Amino acid sequence: MNQTWFDRNIKWIYTMPAVIFVLVMMVFPIVYTLRISFYEWSMSATTPPKWVGLSNYTALLTESRFWHAVGNTFYFTFAALILETVLAIAIALLLYRDFKGKNIVKTLFLLPMVATPVAMGLVWMLIYEPTIGIANTLLKSLGLDPLLWLASPSQVIPSLVIVDVWEWTPMIAMIVMAGLSTLPSDPYEAADVDGATVWQKFIYITLPLLRPTIIVAVMLRLIDVLKTFDIIYATTQGGPNLASETLNVYGYVLGFQYFKLGMASSLLVIFFALVMGLTLAMIWIRKRMEV
Repeated sequence: MNQTWFDRNIKWIYTMPAVIFVLVMMVFPIVYTLRISFYEWSMSATTPPKWVGLSNYTALLTESRFWHAVGNTFYFTFAALILETVLAIAIALLLYRDFKGKNIVKTLFLLPMVATPVAMGLVWMLIYEPTIGIANTLLKSLGLDPLLWLASPSQVIPSLVIVDVWEWTPMIAMIVMAGLSTLPSDPYEAADVDGATVWQKFIYITLPLLRPTIIVAVMLRLIDVLKTFDIIYATTQGGPNLASETLNVYGYVLGFQYFKLGMASSLLVIFFALVMGLTLAMIWIRKRMEV
């Protein structure tokens, strides 16, 4: 009898540990964060959480610092994403060609992606150092004025975008290279017969065929770059004057510096909904393009 029941439910028995793990590690934190977002709590053992309903959400949505963080998040995200996508496509096309030392170049190209983001942030702090940093030394050698990089409110996000592009462009390039390896050769042979140029083959054959792969790569990177925290916090901690404070950084400040756990949780719930909405939008765009 037991053996028959086991055989009948074997697919549930073997998958249940994974389901339980996902529920404990993902669903529980989300539900708990949602619950805390309706309370005012300073993480004190003597002061219990106080129910405040939607007050945390209304306080956030009427706060200028929150909207400033939203603007910084979108600015950083889309600037980095656009640059990474364009550079990754160009680099993937270059590395897909056969040339001497190709494997060595590919290995060196992937090194930034496997480095620890916090460590890379500290390295780039030294590169951007206004007086002895390599970045300003290079500018001076070219006859250009030195920049403040991370110390200037107008330059800090572009400087952080450069760091993110340097570290994560290889990820998109790898996905694009995998897509290039699956492209059929027949359209290119027909284009050669018709006398198409390299640019025409890229615009009318390569890009349309690569579109699903590029959308997947952009979607994965979009989710990741929206959540960027380590590079920003390691280099600027949201400064100067909150010029690089994104939603992730502001949520950390609310929760672990101001000890406003309720407001921090409500911010993270809004942030989660934002990421989920953009992800669903990307999935919808991909399905529309496949029709």
